[in-house]
Amino acid sequence: MSSNAAISANNDTKPSDLLNTDHQFWQIIRTVPDFPKVGIDFYDITPLLRSHINEVIDALIAALPEGLLDEVDCLGAVEARGFVFASLLAGRLGKGMILLRKPGKLPPPVANKAYALEYGKDTLEMQNNLPPERVLLVDDILATGGTLTTAYELCQSASHTVVGALVLLDLVDLHGDFPVPVYTVLKT
Repeated sequence: MSSNAAISANNDTKPSDLLNTDHQFWQIIRTVPDFPKVGIDFYDITPLLRSHINEVIDALIAALPEGLLDEVDCLGAVEARGFVFASLLAGRLGKGMILLRKPGKLPPPVANKAYALEYGKDTLEMQNNLPPERVLLVDDILATGGTLTTAYELCQSASHTVVGALVLLDLVDLHGDFPVPVYTVLKT
């Protein structure tokens, strides 16, 4: 979901003015101007994955309200970096995972849904023969909300109950309301 890690740089406010620089993660996240296209500033979270992963997982868990994890049966891992966070969280929390993947990566039967990205279109798939569970969606960044909304809709169509979404970074000005609570460590 790296393309969702971007904000428009064509407004009057610089990305550095939007950031809550009090959080230590902002000192580690790299801003890449004009990527993947001119006028976009990309938030590169891969430096966090290289040397601060335990702190990131601790912060993600701390972002959840007390008692919510008792309501969660499994984590809905959204391709691709959502897999990283969901896997680490699942291992730490003793929860299972449901994978939400790009087309052709899961064995049938699958349900799929196309959606719009900032720069084009994509599709997500998930196995649709799993027993209904209470799911917490996990991804790296919430930008326009297309990927996470599609993940939510796929889970709902497969009779899962989505209790919320957990992301590291929420670019709040790029999306509207989400149908379930979104829990985050960082916001712009």
